[in-house]
Amino acid sequence: MESIIVACITGVVTLIGVILSNSKSRAVMEVKLDALTEKVEKHNQVLERTYALEQDMAVVKHDIESLKGKAG
Repeated sequence: MESIIVACITGVVTLIGVILSNSKSRAVMEVKLDALTEKVEKHNQVLERTYALEQDMAVVKHDIESLKGKAG
């Protein structure tokens, strides 16, 4: 009977340790995920701005070619 009680106590203590360890690990993962999400958002903003600049540049090149055609 004693060994069953000791085994149960050991099991409960182990379970508590695992739960605490997992919660700490999860908190760390959430912080890392938030940081990664922020970096991805910044990267996407750069891509959007670059795309807009490329579109503007195409329009400017077209305008320059049009002006060259009128001048020549």
